[in-house]
Amino acid sequence: MSELNYKGAGVDIDAGNALVERIKPLAKATAIPGVLSGLGGFGGLFGLDTAGMTEPVLVSGTDGVGTKLKIAFGLNRHDTVGIDLVAMCVNDIVVTGARPLFFLDYFATGRLSVDSAANVVAGIAEGCKQAGCALLGGETAEMPGFYPEGEYDLAGFSVGVVDRPKIIDGSRVRAGDAIVGIGSSGLHSNGYSLARKVFMEHAGMALTDALDGDGRSLGEALLTPTRIYVKPVLALIESFEVHALAHITGGGLTENLPRVLPEGCGAHIDAGSWPVPPVFTELERLGGVARDEMLRTFNMGIGMCVVVPESQAGAVVNALTGLGERAQVIGRIVAGNPEVTYV
Repeated sequence: MSELNYKGAGVDIDAGNALVERIKPLAKATAIPGVLSGLGGFGGLFGLDTAGMTEPVLVSGTDGVGTKLKIAFGLNRHDTVGIDLVAMCVNDIVVTGARPLFFLDYFATGRLSVDSAANVVAGIAEGCKQAGCALLGGETAEMPGFYPEGEYDLAGFSVGVVDRPKIIDGSRVRAGDAIVGIGSSGLHSNGYSLARKVFMEHAGMALTDALDGDGRSLGEALLTPTRIYVKPVLALIESFEVHALAHITGGGLTENLPRVLPEGCGAHIDAGSWPVPPVFTELERLGGVARDEMLRTFNMGIGMCVVVPESQAGAVVNALTGLGERAQVIGRIVAGNPEVTYV
C-alpha cells in the first residue's frame, strides 16, 4: 500500500511555492517608500512615513469581491477581480482622507491553479498601482473539498494613514453644501446576487449575449472592474474644502450617503442629474425591479460622493473632469434628518 502524503490529500505545496515565485515580481512592481520586505516571509514589513504629520492615525478597511466572482468563473477570466478587491478596500479608506499605504490579500481555493491564481494577483497588483499603495503580502489557502472545482474566494485589507487634524468625518457638513457625484464604471462589486438572478435566471441571458444599449456582452459589462477613486480624491482634498466623502457600495446612495451626514443634515438628490448606465436600466426593465429597490441596492452610476461648499462645486467638477473622471453636481445638503430624499 502506498504511503499517504499531503499532495495525495489534495494540497500541492510545490504549486504554492511556484505561485509565490510567479507573483513576487508583481508585488515588487507595487513597492513604494516604506516597504521593507518582499513576499515569502511570515509578515510584511512597512516603515510608516509620517513626515509632515502632527498626529498620524492609521485607517484600515477590509472587504471581498462577493458573487461577482461567479462571473469571472463563468467567463474563465481572472485578471480583473483583483482590481475589485483592492478597490472595495481603498475606496473605503480614502473617504476619511487617508492615503492607502499597503494591501494584503487572502486567496482560498479547493485545488490551486497557479495560472488562475497568478492572474488574480496580477489584478490585485494593478489595483494597488491605481491606488498608489504597495502589495505587501498575502495568503494562499488550498482546501480540498471546500470549494467547487475551478472556484475560489477572495478577501483583502488595506491600511492607510491620515493626520488627525485632517480626518474627514462629515462633522463640517452644513445645509447648503453641494453634493458632487463621481461616475461609477458599472455595478462595481455590489448587488450581484440580484443582478445574476435577473439577467441569468429570470431573463435567461447568457454571459455572451449582447446587453442592450451597452455595446458589450452581458459578461463584459458585469465583469468591468470597480473604479478606484484614491488619486482623484486625494487631489481634491489638497485643493478644496472637502466636508465629506461617501463610497457608494451596496445600499446605494440611499444607505451610504447618510453614513457621513451629521445630525440635522439631510440630502436632496436630483435623480435625473446624471446618466444611468445601461446595465442598470436593463436590470430594472428585465427584472421589473422597483426604482426604490434599485436605488437602495446599486450605485446607479455614482461610485463616490464629495460634499463641498456650494461655491466650490463647479471648480470641483472641473477638476475631476480634468483628472479623467465623469462628475456632476447631483444634489445638495438640506436641514433635516440624516437621510436621502430624491427630488
